[in-house]
Amino acid sequence: MRTVDLIAKKRDGGELSQEEISFLIRGYTDGTIPDYQMSALAMAIYFRGMSERERADLTLAMAASGDQIDLSGISGIKVDKHSTGGVGDTTTLVLAPLVASIGVPVAKMSGRGLGHTGGTVDKLSSIPGFHVEITNAQFVELVNRNGLAVVGQSGDLTPADKKLYALRDVTATVESIPLIASSIMSKKIAAGADAIVLDVKTGDGAFMKEMAGARELARAMVGIGQRVGRQTVAIISDMSQPLGYAIGNALEVREAIDTLKGRGPADLYELSLTLGSHMAVLAGKAENVAEARRLLEAAIASGQAIETFKRFVAAQGGDANVADNPGMLPAAAHKIAVLAPSSGFVASMAAERIGTAAMMLGAGRATKDAEIDLAVGIVLHKKIGDPVVAGEPLATIHANREQVDDVIDILLRAIEIGRDPVSPPTLIYEVIDAANPEEKG
Repeated sequence: MRTVDLIAKKRDGGELSQEEISFLIRGYTDGTIPDYQMSALAMAIYFRGMSERERADLTLAMAASGDQIDLSGISGIKVDKHSTGGVGDTTTLVLAPLVASIGVPVAKMSGRGLGHTGGTVDKLSSIPGFHVEITNAQFVELVNRNGLAVVGQSGDLTPADKKLYALRDVTATVESIPLIASSIMSKKIAAGADAIVLDVKTGDGAFMKEMAGARELARAMVGIGQRVGRQTVAIISDMSQPLGYAIGNALEVREAIDTLKGRGPADLYELSLTLGSHMAVLAGKAENVAEARRLLEAAIASGQAIETFKRFVAAQGGDANVADNPGMLPAAAHKIAVLAPSSGFVASMAAERIGTAAMMLGAGRATKDAEIDLAVGIVLHKKIGDPVVAGEPLATIHANREQVDDVIDILLRAIEIGRDPVSPPTLIYEVIDAANPEEKG
């Protein structure tokens, strides 16, 4: 078969076969299909879309393009979680030890992140001594022993997706639902998950800023999961404002510790319980989400969740005392209050701008080679709907530079104060699963 014929077939609205998709992904991975032809194919997919079967075949072809992690040595059903990203998205730091504490095995492969703040690995690296450089055998042994381990992402995982994503980024084809969905799901499948819970964000700080796009992406990923034999549930959650109060690596670890002790921000606590409840059901630890939630709440109340966190940290070389003494985490040299210019109510928060402000301080990476400052970031003191008095702090900047006027300016423009009371945004919009791909409330 010829690549040009397959490009023309998709351009004209045809459906590619499993063999044709495998041919294209193999050829692009090994270099026999050049960038210019794959660019043309990506643009054809952007305009013509893909059927559910094509999306599933594309996902499996990309998963098969590199290493596939074998988790069969780990007892139980392995449930992975993925978030489409946002600002202050600390849920993995809470979720992993929380669900592990009730017997759900969590074998987490994570990377270092681009964007507003680092990835899960960066955040965990702020714990003294913690490391993710462990062998596959150690990884499996730690999950079996403690219920939880985190390993750095393999460089050979889904190489086809890495090449294709870089190409999409420079050919205006990033915003294609079939390509986004297969990219995400290929990594989850290659990482060995038996079941997958997806946190699909929508709002100003999310990749999918509109509900319609978030819903379409959620349904596409659930459909792929169903077709490739992975139970998959998607939760559509709000990112019109940052999740929790902390934005920054060490700051988010501190907030995760508070949440595991039952005294974290209400929205982070609620979203963690919602995602964790679905993970527990998929893992067979509870009959329904109500029962799963009771188990998770009990684990927090009894101290079981934070004890699991301590064991996890210690097993990977970290100092578990950080759970009782968060002052051990890296701290910025300067704390600068951002004061409210007027009284009223917080009417809106431009989450993406707030994330950009944190990245300007050094909390995130603009490029993959950039250095991250684990200590810096922003801690909010107000959320949408909260009353504000002129002169009180809206946020505190944690910085390792004295001059932060540029960051203050962004924050004051990002947080709108109005005269009239405002209702807080809905946190969880919909739950979508394979049995009922329509929204469930």
